[in-house]
Amino acid sequence: MLRILFLLILALSLHPLFAQSPIQKKIDALATHPNLVHGQLSVALIDVASDQLIAGHRADKTMIPASSLKVLVTGIALKKLGPDYRFKTELAYDGTITADGTLQGNLVIRGYGDPTLGSHHFAKAETYDVVLKKWTAAIRKAGIKKIEGYIIGDASYFSTQVDGRTWLWEDLGNYYGAGAWGLNFHENLYLLNLRQNGKLGATPPIGHVRPEVPNLRLINELKQAGKGSGDNAYIFGSNYGYTRFIRGTIPVGSGNFTIKGSVPDPPFFAAFHLMKNLEKEGITTRQQAASRYQLEQEGFPVGNVTVFDTYYSPTLREIVKETNLKSVNLYCEALLRLLGKIEKGDAQPALGLEVILEYLDNNGLPSAGLFLEDASGLSPRNAVSARHLTAYLAHLKKQDVVFSDFKASLPMGGKSGALKYLFRGTIAANKVFAKSGGMNRVRSYSGYVQNKAGKWMAFSVIANNFTGKSATMRKEMEKLMLAFCQ
Repeated sequence: MLRILFLLILALSLHPLFAQSPIQKKIDALATHPNLVHGQLSVALIDVASDQLIAGHRADKTMIPASSLKVLVTGIALKKLGPDYRFKTELAYDGTITADGTLQGNLVIRGYGDPTLGSHHFAKAETYDVVLKKWTAAIRKAGIKKIEGYIIGDASYFSTQVDGRTWLWEDLGNYYGAGAWGLNFHENLYLLNLRQNGKLGATPPIGHVRPEVPNLRLINELKQAGKGSGDNAYIFGSNYGYTRFIRGTIPVGSGNFTIKGSVPDPPFFAAFHLMKNLEKEGITTRQQAASRYQLEQEGFPVGNVTVFDTYYSPTLREIVKETNLKSVNLYCEALLRLLGKIEKGDAQPALGLEVILEYLDNNGLPSAGLFLEDASGLSPRNAVSARHLTAYLAHLKKQDVVFSDFKASLPMGGKSGALKYLFRGTIAANKVFAKSGGMNRVRSYSGYVQNKAGKWMAFSVIANNFTGKSATMRKEMEKLMLAFCQ
């Protein structure tokens, strides 16, 4: 009888509920954290070699992932398009060029979705002034000295649905909510300079906008808050709309304070700046810039064109690295539309999302309960579980052709991106590679760890609707990722 009782106790002690691993205990501790009493947590840790779940908590619970979602489209784009893929942008004209160099027709900038064109943030891309200089040289080389028609920005390669249909109103007017057009320029953003003063509650005057955004009308309702209160300014406005409201606060001070807004119509923006540069360099124009969409709405369709110059972006491996290291929404959204265009023949975002879901299904990866609204994670209506992401990441680890480029794109513990200041001086330094995500009441990390035994594991940790500061949740997740490396 005693022997039977002993064996029963031993069996119970070996049951997962009674004999949890140290990692599972730490996950359970996070799940019962006071800041998550009213919130939700989804965690999964998978052995990449066996695809087995090592530990987790509500691994199939779908949650808002924020920017952790970027791992899906960046990895799938690398696989389907290849690391050496480059976007192109063409210069073309309709009409004829006369012997004296007069273009009797329109000059066209025809985009194919390059989100890096004229970026001043991305070191691998050329800045907008360099791009304009090269375009001007190409136009001169083509023998054009005078343009009688329009300078046209042509974004027709992508659709007019440039943003996410469920993106928040407070995001659209800001740089991170800039839509993805067929023709993007200067990352579709402008810098808005504000002049601080020392008066609480005062409205800081607007200094200047750069680069110039023609027709932009800014209504300044901004106030100054206490010193050190940070950037709490938001620009409200929609794509194609030029009236923007500036609301929220910036701190009091005595200098300049810069915020970033989204350009209402990047194809027109690009055409306008090329026109200005041509005039400055002695190539005369009618000083009429327009987008192709605008002209067609007014009943002036663009005819067949002759291409005379092609400009190429950095490689996809370089774009993906910039996307994940700096969490650039625009780049992700451009990749989503490009996948739809190439795989489905149309750049509607919904078709790009179909490509993602079909990829998961075709590779035997879980997709049930996965709800995607965009590729960047900006929509609060995205819903993904830790298991969705870890199963995909484990699969990607086995894709020898693209994994090294994908891994190089992820922030590294103690070294780069959002993980630069995490794990320093610990076993996890250089051993955690993860994409972070964050928005109001959302914090997530998804990626890989290599433990001290050399085993590779894929993980995802997603928390929603927690109370307290986001920094507190980040620190708790950092402790958990550190445990993964033991």
